Amino acid sequence: MNHTIPLATEKIVKAEQATKIAVAHGDGIGPEIMKATLKILLSAGAKIEVEPIELGEQVYLSGNSSGITEQAWNTISENKIILKAPITTPQGKGYKSLNVTLRKTLGLFANVRPVSALSPFVKTNFPTMDIVVIRENEEDLYAGIEHRQTEDVVQCLKLISRPGSEKIVRYAFEYAKAYNRKKVTCMVKDNIMKLTDGLFHNVFKEIALEYPEIESNSQIIDIGSAKVANSPENFDVIVTSNLYGDIISDIVAEIAGSVGMAGSANIGRNVAMFEAIHGSAPDIAGQKIANPSGLLNAAIMMLAHIGQAKIADKIKNAWLATLEDGIHTADVYQESISTKKVNTDEFADEIIERLGSLPKKLPISDLSKGSGTISIPEYKRKNSIKTLVGVDVFLDWKGNDPEEIGGDLNNIQLPSLKLKMITNRGVKVFPNGLKETYCTDHWRCRFVSQQTQTNPKEIHYEQIKYEEVLNLFSSLNKSGFDVIKTENLYDFDGARGFSLGQGE
Repeated sequence: MNHTIPLATEKIVKAEQATKIAVAHGDGIGPEIMKATLKILLSAGAKIEVEPIELGEQVYLSGNSSGITEQAWNTISENKIILKAPITTPQGKGYKSLNVTLRKTLGLFANVRPVSALSPFVKTNFPTMDIVVIRENEEDLYAGIEHRQTEDVVQCLKLISRPGSEKIVRYAFEYAKAYNRKKVTCMVKDNIMKLTDGLFHNVFKEIALEYPEIESNSQIIDIGSAKVANSPENFDVIVTSNLYGDIISDIVAEIAGSVGMAGSANIGRNVAMFEAIHGSAPDIAGQKIANPSGLLNAAIMMLAHIGQAKIADKIKNAWLATLEDGIHTADVYQESISTKKVNTDEFADEIIERLGSLPKKLPISDLSKGSGTISIPEYKRKNSIKTLVGVDVFLDWKGNDPEEIGGDLNNIQLPSLKLKMITNRGVKVFPNGLKETYCTDHWRCRFVSQQTQTNPKEIHYEQIKYEEVLNLFSSLNKSGFDVIKTENLYDFDGARGFSLGQGE
């Protein structure tokens, strides 16, 4: 069974009746740019019914740690469409990002951020760039699972799943196919994170084979980001995981002229949310100088998504015509190009005056060019043979001599599990470590079963029972060791399901 995921800019229904939209006015500059955006939408004849929802800073500060009211959740559940201005997450006190909460709770797995140059009306060194960043929206380090484990060390878990990777990678190729894009580039760091980023990359290579008409390639995220910043015209669609996508989409927006100009769509199976990519900018709040273009572009994507593509084009073309006429807010104002510097409300009024106009130099907006729908198949899990072969035990130990802790651990006699190595911050320090390696109070001690070797390049471990792991824990506890965390070591279909330590 296939689920149909609407394109972020696709005409999908006949909008004869007003569509109810859950609208969050946001924090900082949010209320100002939302007011301007809604004024433009309604002046253009958008058939929407605005239903305000409460979320953001004031909800947090009222004592609601989630940052969103129950009524807001109910409105979102009923309407399925959200237009959200930037919000502020108060610093300190452990508040979680509401943006992340919304995306993950509502299953908004695809973050779509199109950015194109508006040269010469918005200053950029790359007048031909036209990139769509498609960012995985639900997992990765944004899972937000963190622990303080010792006096010295905290950890953050990076979670990459096969179903999450398959959804976002297929969405990227389907988006490219629907919009006649020629190339999809995958950004990863699997030269270091061989299992997590390695999974994402492998899924990309598998799915790319199903789209031979679309060029595909991969970049390591560090040099890939540098290449995007230096030669964005060489990129078309970029697909990547959550954190990398957050960073690279801001790079793309900035080199196009301004982060304040870009909007984004967050697409799920049942709900879609549209927002600017920039933050709430509290330093300029209340001054009426903020550029509403990012939120306006998000609203334009929203209108197309709910079947009002003609009205979306009407607004987009009026916006482009306004920029061509040199009517600019302070953030993009250029003495040599601009004819008038305007505030937030004045910019909205100038766009409204040009409704029905078309740009003369910039490409005319035609949001109906996307065809069809994006189908994401249901995930089919492959059944693997999972074999327990060992355990990584993390200890809080205040000594600084790996030979001492290694010797003490080797004195623990177990019939089936033997200490293979100890690492500190991922680097092997026992046996045969280097004295130059700095050690904290956080020690990973790898215990494995008996080794078997079928050829010089392949070492496998025998299967053990979980009771043997429990016996190890009991022995460590009796010996006075402070066990702070454990990770079982598994083989899957005979392949190692855990990374080697640096130097192992």
